[in-house]
Amino acid sequence: MRALPRPGETVLASETLWAPGGKGGNQAVAAARAGARVDLVAALGDDDAAARLRAHLTDNGVGLDGVLTVPGPSGTAVILLDDAAENSIVVAPGANGHLHLSSAGTREVIGAADVVLLQLEIPMDTVLAAARLAREAGAVVILNASPAAEPAALTELARTVDVVVVNATEARQWQWPVPHLIVTRGADGVDHDGPDGHAHVAPPAVEPVDTTGAGDVFAGVLAADWHRGPSVAVRRACVAGALATLVAGAGDCAPTAAAIDAALDPTTDDVQALDHPGDP
Repeated sequence: MRALPRPGETVLASETLWAPGGKGGNQAVAAARAGARVDLVAALGDDDAAARLRAHLTDNGVGLDGVLTVPGPSGTAVILLDDAAENSIVVAPGANGHLHLSSAGTREVIGAADVVLLQLEIPMDTVLAAARLAREAGAVVILNASPAAEPAALTELARTVDVVVVNATEARQWQWPVPHLIVTRGADGVDHDGPDGHAHVAPPAVEPVDTTGAGDVFAGVLAADWHRGPSVAVRRACVAGALATLVAGAGDCAPTAAAIDAALDPTTDDVQALDHPGDP
């Protein structure tokens, strides 16, 4: 569509597309494509979409031992995209609104992880339980603090996480100290405040096709590469987020580790100019 609708306005879309997605699923696929061994903790419904989502995750090497099936529809997002590649998103959590950690499978997946990446499209009680379990097991806990949540819940959650990722809008609402605060700013790059001070990472210059899912890709690659060190992980995630905008749709936009490598100078890890999408 030419422009996103304003309140009370109706606009015509040029096309429609169904694609796999969900913030947790997108992050899991991004981390797996970046080379990590990944298990997803989520809930899917008993509808036709669940089978397609399971196949998509399996095809991308994501383990499903922590995925529950609950009666009803799987989560769904309606994404509006304008000609400038900007988007507006409304999420109906569906099955993920009923995700809990009462099964042994979900707890075992979290307890065995080196890095646990959380997001807020699931119940806050479940996020808190997962963060506490991960912390007790000695994992690095990364929170993609999106979508927005009640401040009281975030106050408690901030005490249990090592890394928080927010976009520029969410950063204005985040007020709690954490060891690492990472702010993604789209074409303006990424700001990282950590124990070693402040750093800004500029992204490669790209002509975006679709920005949907770029933040999820950033978070997934950040988690996958955190073992390389925070500064390297942030830089690689920044490149991955930029590459993601060159592919339409959220579920299949994550680049491979090879594509990320190709966009970096291997001797310095400096970003190189991108004149093609690379390997999606």
